[in-house]
Amino acid sequence: MSKREKTVTRLNSQYMQQYDAHMERQKRKKQRLIRRLVLFSIIAAIVIGSMTVYHIQQRAIHAEKVEEYEQLEEEYASLKDKEKSYKEEIELLQDEEYVLDVARTNYFFSKEGELIFNLPEDEPSY
Repeated sequence: MSKREKTVTRLNSQYMQQYDAHMERQKRKKQRLIRRLVLFSIIAAIVIGSMTVYHIQQRAIHAEKVEEYEQLEEEYASLKDKEKSYKEEIELLQDEEYVLDVARTNYFFSKEGELIFNLPEDEPSY
């Protein structure tokens, strides 16, 4: 009794043919629905995947730009400091006494009757 035998016979009537046709249409509708859902899912996965890749690329580009911006900010600050020191030096070079003092120390320029002795800066070898 584990296997039941078919004891019901199928009637060949117009109603049964209409019912079979209806069931076949329902089956095809279901198949089309499944195909459309699978196609939509594939398209959605592709769109989401491409958007994710684009987002990751944009984040990487943004990180590079932020790093470059910080480096340029540091360079800008150092250039501002150099500019400030150059302006101070220009102001000092306007003073004749300062120019003479620099010439005396760096280029051994002397005043009238002044003697300059050049002393070696390294330690003697003995």
